[in-house]
Amino acid sequence: MTNGDPAERILDAADELFSARGIAGVSVRDVAERAGVKKASVFYHYKSKDELFERVLERYYTAHARVLESVDSGGDVSERLHRFIDAYLDFIEDHHRYVRLVQMEITSGSAHLPQIARGVGLLHERVQAILSGLVPDSGPLAARQFFVSFAGIVNNYYLYAPALSAMWGGADPLAAGPRRERREHVHWIVDALLSRLGGK
Repeated sequence: MTNGDPAERILDAADELFSARGIAGVSVRDVAERAGVKKASVFYHYKSKDELFERVLERYYTAHARVLESVDSGGDVSERLHRFIDAYLDFIEDHHRYVRLVQMEITSGSAHLPQIARGVGLLHERVQAILSGLVPDSGPLAARQFFVSFAGIVNNYYLYAPALSAMWGGADPLAAGPRRERREHVHWIVDALLSRLGGK
């Protein structure tokens, strides 16, 4: 950890620890020790462990928003959807701890679910906008179902990565080659789905 700003070092340490153990498994003392600061310094910058966790999530969702804003909204459905998928894959590759962090909090029934829902809602809205007019508002082909499918296709790879390494003979799923292969596979799935929709 090389960041000279104590508040940022604390945030980085909290991010690393929360994503490894969940908020319940991390104490303020743990964060202070990991950040190389005194416990009092954590409370100076953040009022509580809950506020610290909220700031970690806020940082992820700010990055989410920046990625989505950078995606060109022109072109046909296929072009827009492929650019969206690439942008989300870029985000996850740069922030792969986010997936595990959110997964732990969702499965634990965390008090932070409303903040997670608001952050994920940005992705949901973008998928709905891209697919507007192409799919129905409800039912198995609704945009909301495609959102869940796309999110799962991307996120589960990073959740499963530790187990995949053992199954793949020690190959690192997060290395450049396997990530590139995964990206190509995700784009293939998008094309297959769009082809099926077009054939309805």
